[in-house]
Amino acid sequence: MNNNSKLWTARVLTLFPEMFPGPLAHSLAGKALEQGIWALETFDIRSFAKNSHQVVDDTPFGGGAGMVMRADVIDRALNYVSKSVPNKNIPILYLTPRGSPLTQAKVRDLSGGQGIVVVCGRYEGIDERAVDVWNMEEVSLGDYILSGGEPAAISLIDASVRLLPGVMGSNLSKIEETFEKGLLEYPQYTRPRTWRERTVPDVLVSGHHEKVRAWRQNESERLTRKRRPDLWDLYAAGRN
Repeated sequence: MNNNSKLWTARVLTLFPEMFPGPLAHSLAGKALEQGIWALETFDIRSFAKNSHQVVDDTPFGGGAGMVMRADVIDRALNYVSKSVPNKNIPILYLTPRGSPLTQAKVRDLSGGQGIVVVCGRYEGIDERAVDVWNMEEVSLGDYILSGGEPAAISLIDASVRLLPGVMGSNLSKIEETFEKGLLEYPQYTRPRTWRERTVPDVLVSGHHEKVRAWRQNESERLTRKRRPDLWDLYAAGRN
């Protein structure tokens, strides 16, 4: 376990610890992991099952398809993990389609703490009693179903890690990214200036910084209004 209480740490409870670090071992997150900017710990939920076959699930009360992860197994796993958590205010996140949508604002909040504990569900989910007892914060990446919480956990951790101090090269990149101002990001262009008879907008090569800023703002508003009317309504309400 990580003994540095000041290091931002992602502690992941999963039935498939071999799925980690996975993509988190590469690019920005991977370099930051090697540099000791953050830490990753995985815990095999199956190792907390008290039976010879390490069974972690059972049939749902009331009937229905699928299996449910047992509350007593999850409880033992979280009791063990909590011993390595220096701050009891570190959130315990349960990744589930019924959770609150993950937003950039939430990611920024998570990256500003000391780390996270992530519970990766499988099957039909986790016994509700474990969710209640441990006051898990239910989070969803979107209105779709994955085979388990692991891919969602990797996405959540990556989004959080890239905002840690020292991970990204430019603070300006963080400020101008999609969602940071409540809008989708404007279109980006690079060389060559003409490609397949398509040219870069003249304003971007004009050298007039104020006109560039205005063009980017207008494009962000246009794209948000067209593609994400839900975000546009929030942005327009705040602007007014």
